[in-house]
Amino acid sequence: MGSRNSFSRILKTLEKQGGGEFGKYYSLPSLSDSRIDWLPFSIRILLESAIRNCDDFQVTTKDVENILDWEKTSPKKVEIPFKPARVLLQDFTGVPTVVDLAGMRNAMNKLGGDPSKINPLVPVDLVIDHSVQVDVSRSENALQANMELELERNKERYSFLKWGANAFNNMIVIPPGAGIVHQVNLEYLARVVFNTNGILYPDTVFGTDSHTSMVDGLGVAGWGVGGIEAEAAMLGQAISMVLPGVVGFELSGSLKNGVTATDLVLTVAKMLRQHGVVGNFVEFYGKGMSEISLPDRATIANMSPEYGATMGFFPVDHVTLQYLKLTGRSDDMISMIETYLRANKMFMDYSKPEKEMAFSSHLKLNLEDVEPCVSGPKRPHDQVLLKDMKADWHACLDRKVGFKGYGILKEDQSKIVKFESGGLPAQLKHGDIVIAAITSCTNTSNPSVMIHSGLLAKKACNLGLEVKPWIKTSLAPGSRVVTKYLEKSGLLSYLKKLGFHIVGYGCSTCIGNSGDLDESVASAISENAVLSGNRNFEGRIHPLTRANYLASPPLVVAYALAGTVDIDFETEPIGVSKDGKEFFLRDIWPSSEEVAEIVQSNVLPDMFKSVYETITEGHPTWNDLYVASNRLYEWDPKSSYIREPPNLKDISVTPPGPYEVKDAYCLLNLGDSITTDHISPGGSIHRDSPAAKYLKELGVDRRDFNSYGSRRGNDEVMVRGTFGNIRLVNKLMEGEVGPNTIHIPSGEKLSVFDAAMRYKKKGQDTIVLAGAEYGTGSARDWAAKGPKLMGVKAVIAKSFERIHRSNLAGMGIIPLCFQPGEDAETLELTGHERYTIDLPNDISKITPGQNIIVKTNNGKLFKCKLRFDTEVELAYFDHGDILQFVIRSFITSKNGNVHASS
Repeated sequence: MGSRNSFSRILKTLEKQGGGEFGKYYSLPSLSDSRIDWLPFSIRILLESAIRNCDDFQVTTKDVENILDWEKTSPKKVEIPFKPARVLLQDFTGVPTVVDLAGMRNAMNKLGGDPSKINPLVPVDLVIDHSVQVDVSRSENALQANMELELERNKERYSFLKWGANAFNNMIVIPPGAGIVHQVNLEYLARVVFNTNGILYPDTVFGTDSHTSMVDGLGVAGWGVGGIEAEAAMLGQAISMVLPGVVGFELSGSLKNGVTATDLVLTVAKMLRQHGVVGNFVEFYGKGMSEISLPDRATIANMSPEYGATMGFFPVDHVTLQYLKLTGRSDDMISMIETYLRANKMFMDYSKPEKEMAFSSHLKLNLEDVEPCVSGPKRPHDQVLLKDMKADWHACLDRKVGFKGYGILKEDQSKIVKFESGGLPAQLKHGDIVIAAITSCTNTSNPSVMIHSGLLAKKACNLGLEVKPWIKTSLAPGSRVVTKYLEKSGLLSYLKKLGFHIVGYGCSTCIGNSGDLDESVASAISENAVLSGNRNFEGRIHPLTRANYLASPPLVVAYALAGTVDIDFETEPIGVSKDGKEFFLRDIWPSSEEVAEIVQSNVLPDMFKSVYETITEGHPTWNDLYVASNRLYEWDPKSSYIREPPNLKDISVTPPGPYEVKDAYCLLNLGDSITTDHISPGGSIHRDSPAAKYLKELGVDRRDFNSYGSRRGNDEVMVRGTFGNIRLVNKLMEGEVGPNTIHIPSGEKLSVFDAAMRYKKKGQDTIVLAGAEYGTGSARDWAAKGPKLMGVKAVIAKSFERIHRSNLAGMGIIPLCFQPGEDAETLELTGHERYTIDLPNDISKITPGQNIIVKTNNGKLFKCKLRFDTEVELAYFDHGDILQFVIRSFITSKNGNVHASS
């Protein structure tokens, strides 16, 4: 390694304190460059990676210099290559990733190449995080019942993943039922520092879920990427990225009594959204850092997609080391981590005077200013102080339809719908809660908020308070460790008494796996869900709940007890005991001291050790799955879960080159904040959807439809689900909400899929018009793959979310941005025009970020910025998509290296 590296001169030995050595490392201090001391810690990690991987081919000495000179080069949006130390996959994204790898291997074989080259060159951690469909809740049997249903439903998918673990090298698979991928990553998988073949280097990770950033709280630089980008990284390609700016976020003071980490992260999310951090790193520092526990840091880092940053980074310090010890990492490992990071100027030591660093911009927050809050009803960064919740809810009812409005007429706001629940009379009105879920990686990995919710449940039970039986309550911990400390503390039984039974270990309500509501409730339903999640986009949590609020686990319990969000907890009782006595939230809200005391005595290292010692053993159903030993996958044409990727079936050795977009029709005309849930839903498959029709034709019974997320290995299902969200607002539909559009030539109203297929059959190009923040939300590569298979050639938007723009580029869809101050409305574009994009058909004549002329058939002409941001992304476009680019690169390059000029 050292002999080929341009920086082999700074390869040093890291000595152990008592004699011996840990290994060798590329020493940043040995560069003797004073600029390093001014670099934010997150940029130092990029610098080390560039130095260690510098071969003057994929990574050059010029790239290293650009990072060293970050303060000057970052504002210029300089492009750098980056190679992560590992790749993290979860269940839903793992299947399409392994499908693509299997398809690439088969394509290599057909083209006469060596299929064995399609093998991960960096470690791949695949957590089958058992995304739990909450079919059974409020029952002692819920966990077992849901687990058995999931294993039965997903047997084919799990067999395929097990095949992948055997067929591909360098892949660790964590079987279903272990927990949510991000909590397992935090508590077990994260190395913090790697030691590979005697070379030490920081743990960095690309994950195929946007909340991969949670591990930033542990000082591991990681962020979400699309599956297609992760696949390229697995195969050894240096991923091009724009050298990011770094926003310094200074913390001071300490949280007030009773304020939770969730309150803190919702406050931070609002501040950073207002500041504008898209495409940047955020790095936390300051005297308040010692007051923020590691799980609290992970909670803040987890929501970096919601506040728009690539990372929310917390450098490794003494708090990190304490957490590593708590979670069962060995003393030798912790010693190696601390010694290496201190030696390489990557350890934050708060016992020494804080050195000033050069940040792109600064924000400050006194933790004492954080107040209890929730967020919603449609976006995670729309913070609402708890004291203002009732007034805000009524304002939302009044306002016209939008992110903070429902346009309900005054005379309809007090409407009551009566129904029967369990043979007893019941009623619902606007604001009443039908789903209350303690869920998501953001919160269930945090012992303080989980203990807090248990303590609140205990106090409520002791006062005789109850949750209405028709509210669908659930508890989905991020790992089995949570169950251990809730049981040891005696608090789990109280959560169960209120209906919060454990339904599974994995993503559930937060990702849209709420399961069906009781039929009587569904027919009478009004509005609301409240969950301890990180995403609350309309239509995501459940198709019938239009208002969805994010809250801390204890507030989820509190609102479940109240039964409504239409309440002022300061002046109105949360409930009435059986003897008629009124109680307020303040009567049952635990103090911070109470919570800390129980955490201290009940969250223990042995719990983590016992859970993770057996984590790879798996459920008997998993262990009994038979998988073939062949290295080339044999596709089953009858499968409704796994299909050969259509873009890899018949590729040529020669790249197809750029395509023209001429007289394209507008498939959809969309507004601001269109999420990846709007574009490619992950939840249940609606019985009347094109995807349902396809599955019925295959003989799949409705109860076995499963979710879109579970069927991401089948392109036929996923293309039919594209733009299939029932809350999609398409301006072509003139006020009608749903997954439909107008077929412009005929004027017919069709499903988006049927319209797209009609255009495609006629050989007619299509484009999508959109507003700001197009593609916000989950790192969902199908939100790019689906439109590509529909025949969408370009998306013209005011702005793009970082990961989604990258995914569009990776799939060869042209991302274009209107000029500042312009959009479809200001240009008076209705979507009924035909669009021609003036793009050269020679890739050498296209440059990243250049201005492109777009013309319409009615004489309009406007400029857009081409959002292929790097030369490598242009190469993907030239080849058709990133996977075809990688295959051709392996075939045409003698040494198997992947590069943009192939």
